[in-house]
Amino acid sequence: MLSASPSTRPVPVRRASFATLTDALDDAVMGQHGLNFYSGKGQRVESVSYSDLRSEAQAFARRLRAAGFAPGARIALIAETSGAFVRAFFGCAYAGVAPVPMPLPMAFGGRADYVQHIRGMLQAARVSGVFGPAFLADWVAEAADGLDLRAIGDFTALDGHEDDGADLPVVAPDDVAYLQFSSGSTRFPSGITVTHRSFMANARAIVQHGLRVREGDRAVSWLPFYHDMGLVGFLLVPITAQISVDFLPTHEFARRPLTWLSLIARNKGTLSYSPSFGYELCARRAATARPEGLDLSSWRAAGIGGDMIRPHILDSFAETFAPHGFDRRAFMPSYGMAETTLAVSFAHPDVGAEVDHVDTDVLEGEGRAVAPQTPEARSRAFVLCGPPLPEHAVEIRGADRTPLGERQVGRLFVRGPSLMRDYFDQPDKTASVLSEDGWFDTGDLGYRVGESLVITGRAKDLIIVNGRNIWPQDLEWSAERVTGLRSGDVAAFAVDQGDAEDIVVLAQCRTSEIEARKALKAAVAGALLREHGAEAQVLLVPPHSLPQTSSGKLSRSRARQLFLGGAFGDGL
Repeated sequence: MLSASPSTRPVPVRRASFATLTDALDDAVMGQHGLNFYSGKGQRVESVSYSDLRSEAQAFARRLRAAGFAPGARIALIAETSGAFVRAFFGCAYAGVAPVPMPLPMAFGGRADYVQHIRGMLQAARVSGVFGPAFLADWVAEAADGLDLRAIGDFTALDGHEDDGADLPVVAPDDVAYLQFSSGSTRFPSGITVTHRSFMANARAIVQHGLRVREGDRAVSWLPFYHDMGLVGFLLVPITAQISVDFLPTHEFARRPLTWLSLIARNKGTLSYSPSFGYELCARRAATARPEGLDLSSWRAAGIGGDMIRPHILDSFAETFAPHGFDRRAFMPSYGMAETTLAVSFAHPDVGAEVDHVDTDVLEGEGRAVAPQTPEARSRAFVLCGPPLPEHAVEIRGADRTPLGERQVGRLFVRGPSLMRDYFDQPDKTASVLSEDGWFDTGDLGYRVGESLVITGRAKDLIIVNGRNIWPQDLEWSAERVTGLRSGDVAAFAVDQGDAEDIVVLAQCRTSEIEARKALKAAVAGALLREHGAEAQVLLVPPHSLPQTSSGKLSRSRARQLFLGGAFGDGL
């Protein structure tokens, strides 16, 4: 029977104080920590110690060299949750080759869409090889058809290549550690270039100041390795802090979300993250599954990020699992993005999710986040995401790019050692968001409360109606409260009509009965007019038809493209 990797180390821990990712793994072998992979039913299927990972990764690196892959090349890796992917990832690192994690097919409509998406990423990253799990071999081969690649195959494809015995290259801090495609990369994918220096700066800040890693910490994750939160937050950063990690495959989480919590309870996990929908899915499933013997008292940092944080979801989760030892003070909201390696800010530990209630009319009309002046005033709740990490600076800027004061909503700019080098092979796009003096335009909107950041949404998604700024997620959340709709069922966006913007709302409908559909449309339109004073064109679309990013978030931009292309018809 496989035994889980321990959570302690016989020698002092170096908390991410390394020059490169390979240096970190070289040090991690001094302990007994490692990675543990589980099935959807919670059965351990593979354990990889950090010592074995290094030796197997170095062997993979030598096979890469024997196959003709030179330092500086890029290799695409289909990022399944397995030891095979991790060995290949670190094998690339030891060979001086940049790994490029790519998504599994879960978020795509079928083979054709997936193949087209992957092909675009292969071309954008200009890879010289691609490897993945055996069950996707045909799909990957189709995506790579006609491209000039040195090797295509599963993770064992290079097993026959002989090692020449020469030393592996020395990895330098300014070498490329990996290319990360953001979850929103669709039609024109952009690979984000992250160097070892940038990665280690972010890892150090996360370990020492964000999560404040301590002796005995253990991580548990279901997040995908092709997304920055899963790859950086719960694979690479734990290695730099010599933490053991327990992994549940992402596709299994969607089917059996409570297995995530059972792994935390069984192995005394202390660190685990999820976007809002993960907490919501667990709370909803627990209403019928009634988990028994679940003890979540070890969970000290229940991180939340990756999408807009919804306070009522956190309340529901905390209330549902309080009888199982969950402490709502464990919630740790944070903010970041792949372009900053991962994290920009963390809420203070042991405080929980702090909520700021603001007057919606003032927010929409004046761009200020102030408390409601009367009990009858419309209000909106935002979660504080904490102060920026050390050595990182954030400015909230107005339309003229000058810094704004506290509680004034503007665009977020970030500067610090964790920033990406560039968008790979896209100098114009890089220059449009990264200034010569090092400030990065995140494209997000938000404000400050004291030192803490509050995120209000994406600038490109903002809907402007009669001089009011309306956030699409506000419309979506109001619509989702209508009977017959669920969380994730609605997409709202604006369509330019020349002198004005029309609001379009797509709602996934599960009934074919004509009168019921008419009533649902009327209810959604009424809710938006009543709660936001917004008139909207409401279209009912089939279940599962709203597009998602590779990380499972709603893709409003793609939904808008589909609508404009006539994909949803008249929505009756």
